[in-house]
Amino acid sequence: MLDEFDLVEKKDLFPHQLSGGEQQRVGVARAVVIKPRVILADEPTGNLNSTQGEHVMNLFTKLHEEGTTIVQVTHSEKWAGYSKRIVHLLDGEVVRDEGV
Repeated sequence: MLDEFDLVEKKDLFPHQLSGGEQQRVGVARAVVIKPRVILADEPTGNLNSTQGEHVMNLFTKLHEEGTTIVQVTHSEKWAGYSKRIVHLLDGEVVRDEGV
């Protein structure tokens, strides 16, 4: 996973020694390394540049194709577009449900 997220050279550092983006990538790597059946992801692309964000979303797409359920919270229409189902919330209420 360290290779997957380009973090090999950071393996001996403490969290406070990592940038926000590096910490975010570590969090995603920790979530997927155990191959869970469900991933709950709150703004998984936060603090990431566009290339890193694409990498995470492509990894989530692959995991979903392999059977992992992924529930993602995002404010980004771009990242939401990777989903099979989009539920729009406003003040805690469902205002639109797109998909299955």
